[in-house]
Amino acid sequence: MTNQPYEGYDPYQQQPQPQQQPQWGYDEQQYATQQWQGQTWETQTHAPVQAAPPASAAEPAYTARQQYAQPSAQAQAQQPTYTPSSPAPAPAPAPSSSAEPDAGYGPATLAGNARVTDAQRARIEGRSPVIEPGMQPALLTALLGLLLAATAPLSSYALVVPLVILQAVTAAGWFRLNGMWPARQGIALAFLGGLAADVAVLVAGRDQAPAAILGPLGIWVLLTLVLQLRSHADPDTRMYGLMATVASSALTIIATGYLGADPDAVSVGAAAVAVAVLARALPLPTPASVVVSLLAATGAGIAVGGMTGLGTTGALIGAAAAACALIGHRVASYDYPSRFVHFTAGVALPLTAAAPLVWVLH
Repeated sequence: MTNQPYEGYDPYQQQPQPQQQPQWGYDEQQYATQQWQGQTWETQTHAPVQAAPPASAAEPAYTARQQYAQPSAQAQAQQPTYTPSSPAPAPAPAPSSSAEPDAGYGPATLAGNARVTDAQRARIEGRSPVIEPGMQPALLTALLGLLLAATAPLSSYALVVPLVILQAVTAAGWFRLNGMWPARQGIALAFLGGLAADVAVLVAGRDQAPAAILGPLGIWVLLTLVLQLRSHADPDTRMYGLMATVASSALTIIATGYLGADPDAVSVGAAAVAVAVLARALPLPTPASVVVSLLAATGAGIAVGGMTGLGTTGALIGAAAAACALIGHRVASYDYPSRFVHFTAGVALPLTAAAPLVWVLH
């Protein structure tokens, strides 16, 4: 058999197609298109060994391949393209209408943000998450402190009235300061602990005040632990709730120290706290404001101590109570608090923090 001469170089190494071609379906067209693309890749990657024939001879075969490839390309163009490796870009977040670019920090919120807290946003933007309560909470603290100072010399039962208000505000403010709101069960539990300590001190008397205060404190810590162990929440939530409830109960019960302390010491300490918080709210630099608060509280302690007969001891009680009050004031200012925190924890924590020291120094 003799070899047939080449009529033209076929770059795809296939026989010429006959003139009459059947109508191909969609699957066959897709298969033909895939075969054509594969062979094109092979011819582009691996150079042919044989020399290329003249262009006039290779033209018929190339034209025939184009006729078969064109319908398949049109069919593929009608299909939607899906590329899982390149997901669609997420839409840009809408700009917030409540932004205040000119303010030093954003306004305190009641609801907060579920995704990013105000304190986290403040740290990201380079701002301090500490906002002091201001003059209005300071006025409320001063009013409550003056009520404690005025009712302490009258009787223990008169002192209970402002003390119960202080304990209720302490329990609610501590939970909100820790971002747990509403927490009605925890607030009620802490408040009931304070009431139990008040009743115990009234029944046992000031001489038995240490046992009357520490007893309910231990019982309430154990009760809180039992209730949290019965909770069906996840372990992190239970631990966070346990710590917040124990701390709130402890602060509320420790405030009962005003009932166990000497009435004159209560008057000196409460008056010193009232003066210290008012001086701290003045528009002064923080170091200067702290110094002015301590000096003013010491002067108030000397003045009230002279009226009650404590003398120079009133200066020591006033200065120590003012230092504790400034610590409570600082705690209520932390973590970008809301107005609710300022009018609860910001009002109560300065007086509550000073109660143990007044009790010890009397």
